[in-house]
Amino acid sequence: MSQGGKYLYCIIRCEEERAFGGVTPIGGDSGSVYAIPHQSLAVVASDAGTDEYDITRANMLAHQRAQERVMQELPVLPVRFGTVAKGASPVDDVRRLLERRRQEFEGLLSEMEGKAELGLKALWKDEGAVFEEIVAQEESIRRFRDSIRGKPPEATHFERIRLGEMVKEALERKRKAEAAVLLAPLRRIACRTVENPAMGDRMVVNAAFMVEKQREEEFDQAVELLDKEHSQRVTFKYVGPVPPYNFVNIVVNWLDL
Repeated sequence: MSQGGKYLYCIIRCEEERAFGGVTPIGGDSGSVYAIPHQSLAVVASDAGTDEYDITRANMLAHQRAQERVMQELPVLPVRFGTVAKGASPVDDVRRLLERRRQEFEGLLSEMEGKAELGLKALWKDEGAVFEEIVAQEESIRRFRDSIRGKPPEATHFERIRLGEMVKEALERKRKAEAAVLLAPLRRIACRTVENPAMGDRMVVNAAFMVEKQREEEFDQAVELLDKEHSQRVTFKYVGPVPPYNFVNIVVNWLDL
């Protein structure tokens, strides 16, 4: 372990110095990813080649892969991307962090024990068909559309903007209704659920679930059943286990230590 700056990946329970093989540190540098312990806790870190890391695909993947490597053996508390200890004594700063926030980290690690984050995205296969359904089901939209049909675009500029807003509002209502149906059986299995914003008009669900490991198989089967029941209409993207990004995000302000 060199005495230069330290790049932080996650926090774990660990009482001794150790390395995690099979993963390349952020920045593509040679060297290892290792634990900096303090009593019962440790920060997983690597030697920092710079004080700041750009948000690039390569750097983000390196950050994530290091966390995933550690997670193969231990529960992790992910540290926000780009966190670098760069003071006069970075190792002392890391240990001070673990000491000052011990109770918080211990509590979060206890919450994560025996659980895993699983992620699910659901997207409509045919966006055009969904829009047609909205027009067919929403009489106000249909009438408004028909009232401007055939008129010059320049003469109905504001009406077309309003029509677009009406369709967007109806699409959001439809998305929420269908998301509720898809999420219901999964919520019953998960300990916690986070619904993230949908990205684009096709996305119905963008959710993360904290699931007890002993119920992972049950959760997998529930997702498989959803796929069978809705495969004609919806495409599912299911990932995990992954580090609990949606439930824990450790932010470090070195000035507060």
